[in-house]
Amino acid sequence: MKTKDGNNLFWLAAGVSALAVGRAVIRSLTAYDFNGKTVLITGGSRGLGLVMARQLAKEGARLVLCARDETELENARMELAGNGAEVLVQKCDVTDEQQVNDMITNVQNEFSPIDVLINNAGIIHAGPVAEMTVQEFEEAINIHYWGPIYTTLAVLPAMKARGGGRILNIASIGGRISVPHLVPYSASKFALVGLSEGLRAELKKYNILVTTATPGLMQTGSPRHAYIKGHHKEEYTLFKIMDSSPITSISAEQSARQMLNALRHGDATVTTTAFATIGELLHRLSPGLTTDILALVNAILPGEGGIGKNRARGYESETPLSESWLTERTQKAETKNNEV
Repeated sequence: MKTKDGNNLFWLAAGVSALAVGRAVIRSLTAYDFNGKTVLITGGSRGLGLVMARQLAKEGARLVLCARDETELENARMELAGNGAEVLVQKCDVTDEQQVNDMITNVQNEFSPIDVLINNAGIIHAGPVAEMTVQEFEEAINIHYWGPIYTTLAVLPAMKARGGGRILNIASIGGRISVPHLVPYSASKFALVGLSEGLRAELKKYNILVTTATPGLMQTGSPRHAYIKGHHKEEYTLFKIMDSSPITSISAEQSARQMLNALRHGDATVTTTAFATIGELLHRLSPGLTTDILALVNAILPGEGGIGKNRARGYESETPLSESWLTERTQKAETKNNEV
């Protein structure tokens, strides 16, 4: 025999379950269909951009990939086209407004109007902030902030005229929590988060939904292209180990799925990896405590010196540890995702 309290709990649980099921059904019915849509991915020739292109190709999307390296673009095009995807590649430096405008005009006139824009192009500078120069800050802000501004403004008129579109801005958890030894990167990603959230508020009335992604570390294979300063070999080894560890990172494929699903459902934000989600929550609850913890982390990172303000690429900073079993996931991703 059920008590009154037992009956109340039963109906409460049933109500919550019904609401959850109803929400899932509504999300499923209103999900954006990528099939037949033209999707532009900046930085799409390798790494995360290429991973997302593969997943979108399986859903029938028409792909436009832009990047600065023609060889990488052609490698990506051959792979995707070889698997049946319709794909166009465009050499373009997204930090150059004229190049961006010319690319968008060419794509929309000669290929197809752009339905979905994914601002993915990126750059990483790692090392003590005292070894950074204005050059690193300018490079980061140009590609992470001005690049998305140029592409967004270029596609916006046509999206408004057609009555809708989707934009995914791939920032970083570093755009919510500024990380030691990644200050130019974090600062520019903060700028992108602010841009993206403001765009969402203003563009929703045109049925253009903007999603801000703040992923944690993911195994894309990209560390080898980072610019490293100071004690570059020690910096790079630690960075690559963190990038490869299943405790602190996830596969690029898993992260890409989460971000594309957020875009599909028109979500405002998406954060990937448990590590990043916990850090984001802690920062919201106590920004001071979070920065104090990060200050302790900074104390055990390599200090100033080494090559100082000079810089080396990741692939120039390899050590036995950075090429060991500790980084096996990242090493496999390098080959798989056109990073080598």
